[in-house]
Amino acid sequence: MALMNLIEFVDEQGAEMVHRIPEQGSGEFKVGSQLIVRENQWGVFFRDGKAYDVFGPGRHTLATQNIPLLTAVLTAPLYGDTPFRSEVYFVSQRTFTDLKWGTTEPILFRDSEFKMIRLRSNGIYTIQIMDPKLFVVKIVGTRGIFTNFQIEDFLRGVIVGRLADILGEHLDSVLDLPRYFDELGAGLKARIKDDLAQYGIAVVDFLVNAISPPDEVQKRIDERSGMEAVGGMDRYFQFKAAQAIGDLAKGAAGGGGGGDSTVGTAAAAGLGLGTGAGLGMMIPSMLQQAMAGGAQPKVRCPNCGKDIPFGSKFCPECGYNLSATITCPKCGATLPAGSKFCPNCGQQLVGTPPPAAPPAADSGEAPAEEEKK
Repeated sequence: MALMNLIEFVDEQGAEMVHRIPEQGSGEFKVGSQLIVRENQWGVFFRDGKAYDVFGPGRHTLATQNIPLLTAVLTAPLYGDTPFRSEVYFVSQRTFTDLKWGTTEPILFRDSEFKMIRLRSNGIYTIQIMDPKLFVVKIVGTRGIFTNFQIEDFLRGVIVGRLADILGEHLDSVLDLPRYFDELGAGLKARIKDDLAQYGIAVVDFLVNAISPPDEVQKRIDERSGMEAVGGMDRYFQFKAAQAIGDLAKGAAGGGGGGDSTVGTAAAAGLGLGTGAGLGMMIPSMLQQAMAGGAQPKVRCPNCGKDIPFGSKFCPECGYNLSATITCPKCGATLPAGSKFCPNCGQQLVGTPPPAAPPAADSGEAPAEEEKK
């Protein structure tokens, strides 16, 4: 191997944290060789597998006078230019920016609002090597080239582990996340500072870009925002009920999308009365799903005009059968009881008597309000 009279390295890509000269094995140096270290580098000198001197920026002549730690191990006398086998690790002083971190698996978090949920998080950070000798010994080892991409997986594991701790200590609910991003970033930076310092690395900047709950939890948050936007839980349920009725009305007006025309006609006629009578069990089941256990709206009985719970089969005031239907004598269409005109053929139905009320529970007699046939 030829003697190395000039030792230097230039990183044209800017991604190498450490570069060894020579990249494999050791080199033949001699006293008097020139070592050039640039402003953004350190030069860590190794001989016989042991780290000795750290050279700062400038031109250095390898001589016993300026290698004080190496002087004791060099055989004296050196017989002039006698070579010795060594390596030089060029360590970058630059700040490595736009390093990314994120959770590969969701973090289990105990939330005060949603109980146990899983969170994902990601962000960016920047680092800088502060102790080149410690970094080479503990991280690089004997590798010829070491880039920032090779250390990202290791640092990501450290960050995610500390994130789980700080979330459990400082966060109560995911609803408070937006106002805690800066605090979480500062807290994580402080937590990982000591973890990285033992490898000669310093964290310059640390940012949390997002902490996101699962899609199911996100939908619950959107629903809660909707409640507040319309003025509270009661109004929100009323809004959802009205929205469900409107959707059903649109479907009925369009003929039910090719379904049974009599069902669509009956639904449209019932909505035209403004009472919901004659829709049977269709709307109540939709409202139960829309309101998800919320307060039930009221409808007006077409016979006595009293407000009654929506979905009732009979009026609790007069006993009117709300689920009964009649048949048009002209076209045979099925219509809600109480309809004045057939929406299918226009036949007047005013003379059609209302359905009979159910018998009394104890006497067997019909309620006093029922019209006698």
